[in-house]
Amino acid sequence: MKISKQEVSKIANLARLEIDDRRLETFAQQFNDILDYMDKLEELDTSETEPLYSPLSHSRALRSDEVRSDYSREEVLQNAPEENEGFFVVPKVF
Repeated sequence: MKISKQEVSKIANLARLEIDDRRLETFAQQFNDILDYMDKLEELDTSETEPLYSPLSHSRALRSDEVRSDYSREEVLQNAPEENEGFFVVPKVF
């Protein structure tokens, strides 16, 4: 399967990217290089290879999800440049 400049242009349009014609050719070639490499990988005999989830052993790095209060409102608001009635005062954003 080869990727044409027209297909790259369509992909760029879907991604809301503006790409000039010179770059379209470059991207088309890069896409085709990736697909050619994938075709080479398809030629490998992996029938004797056991599937792996991951070559690394991973431990769960997440903490338990529990509600806690580390800081009081007053402690947090001490760092605020400006506060009003217990809330941060920030510039308006339109």
